[in-house]
Amino acid sequence: MNSIPKSSFDFLKKLAKNNHRDWMTEHKKEYQSSEQALKAFYAAIVDGLNETDEIEKLKVFRINRDIRFSKDKTPYNVHRSASFSRAGAHRRGGYYLRLEPGNKSVVAGGFFNPEHKDLKRIRTEFQMDASEIRDILSEPAFAKAYGGKFTPRDSVKTAPKGFDKEDPNIDLIRLKNFFVTHSFTDEEVFAPDFSQKVLKHYKLLRPFFDYMSDVLTTDLNGESLID
Repeated sequence: MNSIPKSSFDFLKKLAKNNHRDWMTEHKKEYQSSEQALKAFYAAIVDGLNETDEIEKLKVFRINRDIRFSKDKTPYNVHRSASFSRAGAHRRGGYYLRLEPGNKSVVAGGFFNPEHKDLKRIRTEFQMDASEIRDILSEPAFAKAYGGKFTPRDSVKTAPKGFDKEDPNIDLIRLKNFFVTHSFTDEEVFAPDFSQKVLKHYKLLRPFFDYMSDVLTTDLNGESLID
């Protein structure tokens, strides 16, 4: 299976207009059918990734929303998403896929909310020398696919503690997340070659992942941190 069935997006569109538990209960079979089709697609992506990488875990995110601390009390997400975790301590970075009607589907990859130790290590590396990561981001094929820069998300306003706000690489050092995204139209999602397009974009992430994996598995002297 290389594409997403239109019926899966039809279901999500109807859910967006009827986002309550009674409607979901009445359409449980339709939901289950959609999920079965999507899981088959995710499995095909795992198989494709394993040809050039090693995937340890596929995580399919729940359709139920966590509404405990949200003003929006609608119970269900109107998109479907999955992540693909790489295997081993020496393989860092993760792949992400979000499927949503309205030309909102995206692939993404990188480092989401890294723990404090990793975040400091990344920032220190950029402070020392950001030329390699800038070369990766600006590589023509990568830049065409991902825009040539990290996707804006959370960042500190001036400079993190211990870093100079006048540092020439402060634009990178200020970031709290390091990932890139590429959007797809609904027409692209339904095309027979969609899985190949997803895998092509994931493959472009490998130099980025390899660089960051090297940074996060060594100390500032280049000595391995992996036993």
